[in-house]
Amino acid sequence: MRSYEEKKELLSRILKEALSRGACLAFSGGADSSALLAALSGERERSGGILRAVRFDTFLHGAGDGEAAARTAKECKAELFVIPVNELDNPAILNNPKDRCYLCKKYLFEKLLDFAKAHGCRAVLDGTNADDGKAYRPGLRALSELGVISPLREAGFTKEEVRRLAAEYGLSAAKRPSDSCLATRLPYGSRLERETLERIRSGEEYLKSLGLRSVRLRLHGRVARIEVEEGQIPLLAENRRGIVKRLKELGFSYITLDLEGFRSGSMDI
Repeated sequence: MRSYEEKKELLSRILKEALSRGACLAFSGGADSSALLAALSGERERSGGILRAVRFDTFLHGAGDGEAAARTAKECKAELFVIPVNELDNPAILNNPKDRCYLCKKYLFEKLLDFAKAHGCRAVLDGTNADDGKAYRPGLRALSELGVISPLREAGFTKEEVRRLAAEYGLSAAKRPSDSCLATRLPYGSRLERETLERIRSGEEYLKSLGLRSVRLRLHGRVARIEVEEGQIPLLAENRRGIVKRLKELGFSYITLDLEGFRSGSMDI
């Protein structure tokens, strides 16, 4: 097994090769892609090459993602490009199928490949890390089919090591909680309707405004199930009355707390 320093050396070699071909990075502003952008920017200063950081401005991700991405791109002294896209324009995902992530990822990255070609980039990169393959991630198949390079995964960086790398670069994203698209808040087979997703988005934004970090508002029919980190359950309980009032104003009939706490992918059943 490689040491952390050996992984950094391997990552540097992978990035140098990508930059020589023109590197186009799918950049969200999360810890993974932020650490990768910082490493790419540093390698470009040393070795030269083309670098394009591109964010998808999408309906299924919050406005805060764009703000975080712009902030981190500035920290990395990198120009940020934006591709507007609405995943709900893709009829294949409207019924939230089990392979939704594969279909969506392919839909988005086909657009990124077109962008890369138009901007002289022959290497398209993303921030997948070595731990991502341990969970249900059908989107990884789309990346493989499209020839997308995942340098952090190739070098063997775990999620914890990625955050360490981001912290070494002094990035604000180092401690940013992981997020996922709003479609993950609904069971597979549920119709993805704009109004429902907007209510979920508004509910999560309110919960985060209370100081709750990793928050998921999962919807089961008329029941809203709140997931937060176990250590933040007391904070949620302190604000119980306000939370119930606000979520009912948004149209949720029953408000429940998941006592297991926050779990990425808890709808993957």
